[in-house]
Amino acid sequence: MTNFKEIDKKKFLNLIEEMRRLQKLFYENFGIDDLWSNSKFTEVIVANCLGHIMIPGHSGSTDAKDDKGNTYEYKHYKKNSSNHSWTFNDFSDNTIKKLKKIKTVYFTHFNDDNFPPTFDKYMEISGNQMSEYLSRETKKIKNKRKMINVSSKQLAEREGLIWKITEVNSLEKGTYYNLLKEIFIFAKSLEDLTGVKNLLTSNKIWEQIIAIELNHNINSEQGGRAGAHDAFDINGNEFEYKVYAGYSWGFQDISDEVLKKYEEINAFILATIDKKKILVKSIFKVNPKLAVPILREKRDLHIRKSTTQLRRLQESLNMNDLKKINAKKLF
Repeated sequence: MTNFKEIDKKKFLNLIEEMRRLQKLFYENFGIDDLWSNSKFTEVIVANCLGHIMIPGHSGSTDAKDDKGNTYEYKHYKKNSSNHSWTFNDFSDNTIKKLKKIKTVYFTHFNDDNFPPTFDKYMEISGNQMSEYLSRETKKIKNKRKMINVSSKQLAEREGLIWKITEVNSLEKGTYYNLLKEIFIFAKSLEDLTGVKNLLTSNKIWEQIIAIELNHNINSEQGGRAGAHDAFDINGNEFEYKVYAGYSWGFQDISDEVLKKYEEINAFILATIDKKKILVKSIFKVNPKLAVPILREKRDLHIRKSTTQLRRLQESLNMNDLKKINAKKLF
């Protein structure tokens, strides 16, 4: 069983106040109002080192621009990640075509042996060339999700790209550096307190905020080891977390195998959070043995009604579903 770590809630909440302060500063100075979701923090490091300007926005929008109005797209992975490639999720003819309007796509690498993680090298390719690459390579893709992973080896062999070393001291020269320094200090304190790595370079920070309220620990690495669900308690009970801004919680890739694994855990923890104010609005505890049949029924009905092959097996639980199974409100 994974060792349980007692976390000082008062110290954690003080750090969350610091998190709010830093987000307010980034918004006031740069218009970025959600610094902690969808790898935005990592993108700020890249933009800082490359001399770009962050474009406020979320998943699906262009990441950065320069002072001439040229736009850029960023992809990244970390040295100690289990996946050493860059992912394009849910591609379509339209999203591939949009890449032609982007000046450059940067495929970046972070060395996370130490903290803060170092943006140490990258590959760059024009948006037009990347669009043509995806148009060609995605014809071979058979997965329902329409997802493609792109590796440095593939880009080197098929497009002639090479790794470029990030300019020495580029982090210190960038526009965002002074505020990034404050974030690094905050993030180190957060990781030391919780024992969880890379909290700010993923969406795990929201799970950690919920875990504090429930006296749970979250797993640093999820999906590749024993106890691979999102969180566990002092008795070793496992939990799957879903944290969203609204009151509908999505479950992706719900094959029969995945649903069967869900039935073995203690509970689903479904939370609603205000990511801009960094506030927990509600937390529900849901019995998987009652919720999984609802997900299965929705999925099977969706499959029967679909006139085409579904790209992803995904469904959601909403408040009506929670009322049907008498879900327990914890917060």
